[in-house]
Amino acid sequence: MRAHVSTDATGNITVHMKGDLDYDNNIPLRNELEFLMRKHPNSTITVDMDGMDFVGASGIGIFAETIKILNKKKDQIRLCNVKTEFMRVFKLYNFDAMDAVIHQFETDDTENLNQQVGNRKKTFQN
Repeated sequence: MRAHVSTDATGNITVHMKGDLDYDNNIPLRNELEFLMRKHPNSTITVDMDGMDFVGASGIGIFAETIKILNKKKDQIRLCNVKTEFMRVFKLYNFDAMDAVIHQFETDDTENLNQQVGNRKKTFQN
């Protein structure tokens, strides 16, 4: 697994993860997230899981425990681009990932889409 860390203009951090999430790389990931939380206590840390490959429940279970433990101290870590396979395993480990998952549609232009498109009258004739 590889991770690329970036910071936006407001100081919030995104950890872009790629590769396999397995047992061996969970401890270094936990240490890095703890370091980021200590170094940036007022920042939201988003873990972007778009590049993650599902390899089995053991690594994901430990990852779910890591997020639960770290968010007990302060609700600072969020997840985005979480694939269905990961969500299923999170449920097995009683990890309510929905508390940590960022809803991708909150910050885009689709909020008013129904008003712009959905309320239009028919534009065709039968």
